[in-house]
Amino acid sequence: MARYAQRLKDQAVARLLPPESAAVDTVAHELGIGVATLERWRAEVLGAPRTERTWTAVARWEAVIATAALNETAKSAWCREQGLYLSDLEAWRDQAIAAGPPQPRPGPDPRRPARIEAAFRSSNARCGAKTRR
Repeated sequence: MARYAQRLKDQAVARLLPPESAAVDTVAHELGIGVATLERWRAEVLGAPRTERTWTAVARWEAVIATAALNETAKSAWCREQGLYLSDLEAWRDQAIAAGPPQPRPGPDPRRPARIEAAFRSSNARCGAKTRR
């Protein structure tokens, strides 16, 4: 029984899956690997549980930004490299859009003139009270 490098297996299976979706016979002939072997490798990949990676909110946002300008083929390839489904990426994008722009941090009270605000802060500082910034 022949032993194949994991890299060769990954490349062969990647050709069998979208976006290329090459025929098993074609890939088997080109690589000199049996059809049954390729079908078994593909079944293992498709049947294996997804490896769960914890994606933080920042990592999800960075993924959305990194793939925003890519076409569907490149986006699919990026998702395969990261172990994601394209639907995950689209859901993250939709969540980011639904969340809207970040809310501004509260600042000084806009109804108070600047000199009154400064006097208020200095009097609170002398009293030992904490001011909001």
